[in-house]
Amino acid sequence: MWVCGVDEAGRGPLAGAVFAAAVILDPERPIDGLADSKKLTAARRESLAEAIRERALAWHVASASVEEIDRLNILQATFLAMQRAVAGLAVVPARALIDGNRVPRQFPVAAEAIVKGDATEPAISAASILAKTARDADLVALDARYPDYGFARHKGYPTAEHLAAIERLGVLPIHRRTFGPVRVLLQAGQRELFG
Repeated sequence: MWVCGVDEAGRGPLAGAVFAAAVILDPERPIDGLADSKKLTAARRESLAEAIRERALAWHVASASVEEIDRLNILQATFLAMQRAVAGLAVVPARALIDGNRVPRQFPVAAEAIVKGDATEPAISAASILAKTARDADLVALDARYPDYGFARHKGYPTAEHLAAIERLGVLPIHRRTFGPVRVLLQAGQRELFG
């Protein structure tokens, strides 16, 4: 009976998609050092992500777009990304352990929410690491497209640098329009950039 761990990355930022990962670990190929991705250095996360991709029985990373976040709200978009991650697994799990305190409705398999599961359940830790490294890579790619905004540094979070860049340069298509700071700037007449 296979159990997958599920976690997300990127609920709080003002820009970019929200990512989720699902991982079924192989008990025959353990991975040392799994932990909550936020507690690991970027280099350690990358090293562990490579080990997870090599040794896990199955893994899948999925996302929900900025448009989906703005249309559904961040919680429902996160649940959608989680559903996509589990549905994309090459091995169908009997059960999912989800980091947090809520289980999405209409989940593809039986699921249990575990508060702080990314620190206590290795499969959730592995999912946390894959989701975080995938999202960070996406923001580095966005940084190359929009170099004046600093996405490689702040990863889309509402830092002083990011807020100043939006005020100075405008709201991008990758900004979440329903998030407070972006919404306030748009209501104040901040220009929107397209493309």
